[in-house]
Amino acid sequence: MTLGTFILRAGDARARMAAAWQFACSFLELGQDVHVTVKQYKPTRSLEQNAMFHAICGEIAQQKQWAGRRIDAEGWKRLLVDAWARESDRRQGDVVPSLDGASIVNLAMQTRRMTVADMADLITFAQWWAVDNDVKLRDVAPLRDQRLADEARAAA
Repeated sequence: MTLGTFILRAGDARARMAAAWQFACSFLELGQDVHVTVKQYKPTRSLEQNAMFHAICGEIAQQKQWAGRRIDAEGWKRLLVDAWARESDRRQGDVVPSLDGASIVNLAMQTRRMTVADMADLITFAQWWAVDNDVKLRDVAPLRDQRLADEARAAA
């Protein structure tokens, strides 16, 4: 089954709705039923936000230890998302045993599914945490821009 997502915006809603109708008709002509859902569109975090958050995590990873050891930027990302989710009363996911039973796995929320507003709140939380824990944040904009450039090269 092919899924179609059509985002309607004020400037071109009529044309996009016509395209959605044509897409639905392709199923109806085959005798298949179609389920239509209308909900408010909230865009997910931007690439710039993602790069900014990763730059902050990298800065923290260079300067802080946790539980007596160094943790990489990805680990700090998980720690910060978990703390932010708890602090802001958001659903955090589940902790489950690993498939081999040797450890636990956190099936926590993922930043790629966050809205722009949630990601902005998470970035603010990460900056606050860093400052409150004596992390000297440099201007992370160049780090953000480098990450964006690296991702663009990798995609090409």
